[in-house]
Amino acid sequence: QVQLVESGGGLVQPGGSLRLSCAASGSPFSIYDMGWYRQAPGKQRDLVARATNSGSANYADSVKGRFTISRDNAKNTVYLQMNSLKPEDTAVYYCNARLRSVVPTDYWGQGTQVTVSS
Repeated sequence: QVQLVESGGGLVQPGGSLRLSCAASGSPFSIYDMGWYRQAPGKQRDLVARATNSGSANYADSVKGRFTISRDNAKNTVYLQMNSLKPEDTAVYYCNARLRSVVPTDYWGQGTQVTVSS
């Protein structure tokens, strides 16, 4: 089982940048696909970006060209660099670790608030 702890959220003005970090412990990091999800008030939790254990990445259309996911397997950490932030990016951001199997297993962090406002 893996434990996830996010950091780096906060208040930023439109057009600004933030970098989220997610530190993993308790299980070999490299076997997991790592992702970032977000949930705004009254909305469902949606995938923002995912970095697979084989090195590929995919993004939600709404963040393509603005956000970049990366992982450092030596540091057991995944990052989300967010640039050109918009008010609609405001949400709680959750780190996710997914273990692929016949029935995938998901692990979640506690979430970190990102607020984009002037």
